[in-house]
Amino acid sequence: MPAPVLQLGCTLQCPHGGTVTAVTADAKVRTGGAFALLVNDTFVVAGCPFMVGTKPQPCVTLQWTGEARSFKVDGTPVLLQTSFGLCKSAEGLVQGVALVSGVQTQVKGD
Repeated sequence: MPAPVLQLGCTLQCPHGGTVTAVTADAKVRTGGAFALLVNDTFVVAGCPFMVGTKPQPCVTLQWTGEARSFKVDGTPVLLQTSFGLCKSAEGLVQGVALVSGVQTQVKGD
């Protein structure tokens, strides 16, 4: 079933409250007035307070899964509201799923 396409400017957070900043390679396709986010874009997490015991283990990046199958920009799949952003530490450990809000609803993909 089609789902809204994530766009630059939607709100992304790690499950611990860190802020995610997206840097997209898309400079062609706008959804809801902003560029669509792509599966291979860069997502940087700042301000994550997560700790394991006494060791700081903040989320620093996102890796996405569940991208669009048929909606692509220059051959790269866009991200959908149903995609999962896996929050990872600097050591590559998955620490939860990103929280997404403020997604445009005009353009959908599957």
